[in-house]
Amino acid sequence: MELTPTVLAYLVVVAAVALLRFAELALSARHRRTLIAAGATPIDEPLFKWMAALHTAILAGAALEVVTLHRPFVPALAIPAMVLLVAATWTRWWVIQTLGGHWNVGVIDSTQQGVVETGPYRWVRHPNYAAVFIELLALPLIHTAWITALLGTVAHVFVLRARVAAEDRVLLASPDYAARMGRKPRFFPTRLTRPSRPVHHTRPAGPTSPP
Repeated sequence: MELTPTVLAYLVVVAAVALLRFAELALSARHRRTLIAAGATPIDEPLFKWMAALHTAILAGAALEVVTLHRPFVPALAIPAMVLLVAATWTRWWVIQTLGGHWNVGVIDSTQQGVVETGPYRWVRHPNYAAVFIELLALPLIHTAWITALLGTVAHVFVLRARVAAEDRVLLASPDYAARMGRKPRFFPTRLTRPSRPVHHTRPAGPTSPP
């Protein structure tokens, strides 16, 4: 099967996203060991494997749909989708930089170590989840893999709802976190959202996207 230049370029983009996920897992594992050694408590997450499987399925599904179903490259759709992908990826790495050593892909109760209100956390409680959702919606649409985009988005809504609820149970149990972050929106800032004054504490370690 001969692949067109746009398909080859798209597969490179998908592979790059996958490689970033593996790099994040390695970084997360190192942070996790450090956090547990410092006394943080990992939370049991039966849903994590399903979240990881969903993210993997979206990456693989997008590539397979484009190749096997010969999806067209539509610049009017591809350009805004690529802009969204880049913006979402940049936001996720902003989150990682902001959380520093407390960033990891699992929910860990380290609320005793303080709260981060810098970076994107000045405006929202879960910027990473918003970024991951946009990223995995935009990626298939770059090359019109609309079936993967549709099914992946529907599944992602259910998975994220459960995952965010699990993280909130840990974070909001901390009076300090609840007082500083509890009134902020979960995912996107609103006109009424007032940015908090930067406080250089560590945020309770929360999850990010698995591969």
